[in-house]
Amino acid sequence: MNTIEVEKSKALKVVEIIEYLSNSIVSKKIIHKITGNISVMAVDKGEALTEKLSPYDSFVQIIDGNAEIVIDGKSNLLGTGQSIIIPAHTPNTVKANERFKMISTVIKSGYE
Repeated sequence: MNTIEVEKSKALKVVEIIEYLSNSIVSKKIIHKITGNISVMAVDKGEALTEKLSPYDSFVQIIDGNAEIVIDGKSNLLGTGQSIIIPAHTPNTVKANERFKMISTVIKSGYE
C-alpha cells in the first residue's frame, strides 16, 4: 500500500488522487498514524478484498461508482456518497460488481 503526501491546508478532490487499474485493487494511505489511518482505494469490476476481521470499527465511504459491502454475511449495496460503519471483530469483505472508489477511515484510539 502506498503512502502519499497530501499538502496540508489545501483543498483536494480525493477521487482524483487515485486511478483505476484493470483487474486490480489500488490503495493509497493518505494519513497513517499510530492512532488510525485514512486510505483511498480504487477497485476494478470483478475484484474483491479478502474477507477479514479488524479489531477496530471502520468507516467506509463510496466516492465513485457502486460497491457491495458484506458484513457478517449480510450484503449492503452502496453508491456514490453513501457510507457504512463496519463493526470491529465482524467478518467483512468488499466486492466490486462494477468498479468503484472508496475512502476507508480507521480510528484505533478509544478501545483501551
